[in-house]
Amino acid sequence: MKFEPRMPPDIRSVQIGEHQVVFIDDFLQDPQALKDVACASEFTPYARTVERKGYPGLRAPVPAAYSEALTALMDPLIRLNFQVPDELPLRKSACAFSLTTTPPEALGPLQRTPHFDASSPHHMAVLLYLCDDEHGGTAFYRHKATGVQRVTADNRDRFLDSYYAELNARPPKPRYFDDSDEHFEFLGMMPARFNRLVVYRGSLLHSAVVNPALSLSADPRSGRLTVNSFYDF
Repeated sequence: MKFEPRMPPDIRSVQIGEHQVVFIDDFLQDPQALKDVACASEFTPYARTVERKGYPGLRAPVPAAYSEALTALMDPLIRLNFQVPDELPLRKSACAFSLTTTPPEALGPLQRTPHFDASSPHHMAVLLYLCDDEHGGTAFYRHKATGVQRVTADNRDRFLDSYYAELNARPPKPRYFDDSDEHFEFLGMMPARFNRLVVYRGSLLHSAVVNPALSLSADPRSGRLTVNSFYDF
C-alpha cells in the first residue's frame, strides 16, 4: 500500500516567537488508509514510560512505505526551509504511530513542562496529525529565566542548570502543560488538524497540548493519534 503525499504540497509557514514552523494541510492523498493501519496495529508503552520520562503513551511502527514517501519530500523541504547545508547527510529515526494515554497524575516531573528533543542545530521533528482539533496541538515556549526559546550547544548548560533548579525548588503540578506559568511563556500553538503535517526544529522548547477529558484513549479511532518522525543532518 502506498501512502503518497498530495501533490503539489501546499507548504506554508508561520513564525512563533523567533522561529519558523512549517506545515502542510491535506498532506496525504488518503490519510484514512494510514489511520486504518494504526487501528489494526499493536501498540505498546513507550520504552521510558516506567521512568515517567519521554513520550507519555503508546507507540506502534508505521509502514515503511509512509516513511519512504515522507522522506522523499522532507529531505529537500527541510534543507530549503531550514537552511540545512547540502553537503550534510540525512539521518532518520523510525516513524511511529503515537497515542497519548498517561493520565496527568501519573506524569513524571519532566513530562509536565515544555521540553526539547535535541540541541543539535539541524535536528527536525515532523508530526502528522491523524486526529482533529479537539485534541489540542503543539505549543512553543520561552524559558523566562534564561530567555531561551531554542536550546543550542551554547546555551544548553545555562538553560538546564536553571531549569533543574526550578524543578527541584518546586515540582510542577500534575498536568499536561499548556498556557504560561511562572517559568515558561507561551509563544503560540500549531493546532491539531486531521491530515496536517507540522515540521519544526527539535531544539525548540515545546509541548503537546492535550485535553485530558478527550484525548487519553488507547483507541486510535478516538484518541490523540499522531505519526512522529525525526530527522537530523
